Amino acid sequence: MDSVVLSQQERPPSVRVHKRETKHRIFVNRSLQLDKIKFFGFDMDYTLAQYKSPQYEELAFDIIKTRLIKLGYPSKLSSFTYDPSFPLRGLWFDRLYGTLLKMDQFGNILACLRGFSFIQREELRAMYPNKFVKYDEKRIEIMNTLFSLPETYMLSCIISMFISDPDYTKVEHGLKKGSLYMSYASIYEDVRTACDWMHRGELKQRTLANIGEYVERDPRLCVLLDRLRVNGSKVFLLTNSEFEYSHGIMSFILEIPKPDGTVRKWTSYFDYIVTDARKPAFFQEGTILRAVCQDTGQPSIGHHMGPLETGQIYSGGSCEVFSNLIGARGKDVLYVGDHVYGDILKSKKTVGWRTYLIIPELANEIYVW
Repeated sequence: MDSVVLSQQERPPSVRVHKRETKHRIFVNRSLQLDKIKFFGFDMDYTLAQYKSPQYEELAFDIIKTRLIKLGYPSKLSSFTYDPSFPLRGLWFDRLYGTLLKMDQFGNILACLRGFSFIQREELRAMYPNKFVKYDEKRIEIMNTLFSLPETYMLSCIISMFISDPDYTKVEHGLKKGSLYMSYASIYEDVRTACDWMHRGELKQRTLANIGEYVERDPRLCVLLDRLRVNGSKVFLLTNSEFEYSHGIMSFILEIPKPDGTVRKWTSYFDYIVTDARKPAFFQEGTILRAVCQDTGQPSIGHHMGPLETGQIYSGGSCEVFSNLIGARGKDVLYVGDHVYGDILKSKKTVGWRTYLIIPELANEIYVW
């Protein structure tokens, strides 16, 4: 008897296989039984809150650029505009030689640029014998977050600007102009200082002031958070952002008016909320756990020792204290984040949480490879 192969449409609903579009699929490197997960945790930035690209990176780049010019960098730096096609997450910046390195998993150099120019083979081998470099935290900065994209591009802009300026002479570890010497390390420190200044206030203030231009809003997120709690699982928010910014962002993405005009408070979607967590330190020694007054945005004095209450927002703490207060054992927690080191590696290796990494770049890269 000849076999008959039924199409997806012809199969009974119980045996149909639903195939997601490739960019919406989940890729696993270890099996996971969701029925054993009792706590679903989420980071906020670039996880629950998706920033619009390249608008958000353009904003950050312009703030960094303006800050550096105020610090004394040439005004012609203002002629640069952000190019989203250039920076990639995961590049290494070598403070010694001022180069951006694309590495493989074994420490071999796949590509090397200074400014916007590729380094030729002879110079590359002089700097990096065997096209290999060992990671040294005092020398190498890994640009491993999505927040690093504008910073990466700014470093290339500045170095390219000085190299192309005939008044500057390129030397082994920097640039000279008469008696003035600028090392690549000092350029990096200036850019890093400008970025830190930006993240302490300016970027957040301008994001909240025009939030619809920079932050995505998807009603399906509300449905997801509710569905995760249907069978008794707990959902928590664990973010490094402080209360005021977290409140502004979460209110925008979750407090969506219903057809009858009512609005559900964003805190009701979570069982526990921790802001200003200071990951990855949260997964080690941590800080003092405090309750936050939602009227003033200020944390209370002293340690919070009692149980965590639904609807209350907390600040700081450590994973050990947090886990004890909610009754989590480690393997029963699935934490979703975008930061390979701060969210994923530390939570996995230090406390045994199961982890789920958000990698937006895959939406394009899976079609390349």
